[in-house]
Amino acid sequence: MDNRHWMGEALLEARAAAAIGEVPVGAVVVHEGRVVGRGHNRRETERDPRAHAELLAIGEAAGALGGWRLTGATLYVTLEPCAMCAGALVNARVDRLVFGATDPKAGFCGSLGNLVQDRRLNHRLEVVAGVREAECASLLEEFFAAVRRRPVL
Repeated sequence: MDNRHWMGEALLEARAAAAIGEVPVGAVVVHEGRVVGRGHNRRETERDPRAHAELLAIGEAAGALGGWRLTGATLYVTLEPCAMCAGALVNARVDRLVFGATDPKAGFCGSLGNLVQDRRLNHRLEVVAGVREAECASLLEEFFAAVRRRPVL
């Protein structure tokens, strides 16, 4: 399987987030050719600022693999991770990050900073950006356009 295929799985998660009114970001953790963790944004649903797609997928993967070290794993996510999620990727020892759309307002894997490749840290990730970028970006653009069209009560 290739990056485009696994990003398709992350896009399914992003669509699940949109279906429940959440910002459409989805993530999957792949280890040895299989998905071991899935997540989509649930911050509003759970009323939890930590309920980002990446953190939920990482947590599920740790449970599936039986430990917090996700060595050998790749996280596929539709939007460039924020600083919180980038820190979690480093701490979980994820080997690779593949993301779709860049996030110039909050992304911390190349846009505002690059936490996942900071040489001062004890772990660094390989990063692949822009996989199925147009699809990932359009999902977010459509969501926020619909939010802007909603009447204010």
